[in-house]
Amino acid sequence: MDNRSARVAILDDYAGVALDLADWSQVARRCEVTVFDRHLSEDEAAEALLPFDVVCTMRERMAFGRGLIARLPNLKLITIVGRSLPNLDMAAATEYGVLVVHSNFTHPLFRAVRDATPELAWGLMIATVRNLAEEHRRMRDGGWQTTTGMTLSGKTLGLLGLGRVGKRMAEYAKAFGMPVLAWSQNLTEEAAAEVGARRVEKSALFEHSDVVSLHLVLSERTRGLVGRRELAAMKQTAFLINTSRGPLVDETALVEALSNGRIAGAGLDVFNTEPLPADHPLRKLSNVTLSPHLGYVTREMLGAFYSDTIEGVVAWLDGRPARIANPEALR
Repeated sequence: MDNRSARVAILDDYAGVALDLADWSQVARRCEVTVFDRHLSEDEAAEALLPFDVVCTMRERMAFGRGLIARLPNLKLITIVGRSLPNLDMAAATEYGVLVVHSNFTHPLFRAVRDATPELAWGLMIATVRNLAEEHRRMRDGGWQTTTGMTLSGKTLGLLGLGRVGKRMAEYAKAFGMPVLAWSQNLTEEAAAEVGARRVEKSALFEHSDVVSLHLVLSERTRGLVGRRELAAMKQTAFLINTSRGPLVDETALVEALSNGRIAGAGLDVFNTEPLPADHPLRKLSNVTLSPHLGYVTREMLGAFYSDTIEGVVAWLDGRPARIANPEALR
């Protein structure tokens, strides 16, 4: 296959590091590589990506729905990080003959940097309960302290989800002297006890936790899992931390709970719409600490992601695509 004229787009490189964190030379020698450093709307993407044969995505930063795929007749390959991409219409990609190549996180670098998200979650927790963002803004403006924080030691941490990230959170909790409650649909008492947590019902977790941290995969059964009922059950002094996925939480209900002081505050790294709209009410609340989906965004983790992406593109250029998510597209 002659791919010398192929054009490759690297999408949503917000920090401008894609070409520095991995060796793209195997691709650049054979293709024209273009990096996009900002988020594109669907209309912008339809125009900007029209000439490209390959688009390399970074997690859920760019949605590829049927409408966009239909407007990109030259597109032949989409690379994704992970086994699937929730905002990619796989059926449409297959219908239009666009091959989707996934990562399965077996790259050695992935195992070395698996702590990126739990470390961010714990940092966000500390920043939230100690009002660091608000006090930082006040210091920048020439002011001084006006808030009081909460000590984590002796407080109860509630973990929604006790998978890889949740287990790591439970380990951190031991160092901070925090007892841990845990719940998920399939969690057993034995599995919770293995990491020093106590399995409780979801209602009890919200009622008794001082900090609730979410570590679940977004699916139809977890979407909106934290709603008005759960928020109403929380202590008025409690905090909610979400570094998993925005739609796990009813965002409208959360804004209401934060606005009326039903809960003490929240630390959020993920949102229903990303990037978060400039006029979103969450941006205006002083009891919310916000970060722009930084959970996996470390140089080490991005380097692993891009290295894996390069392997997928090179395999396709060689005519031997691997890790194909939609083999029907080859027919």
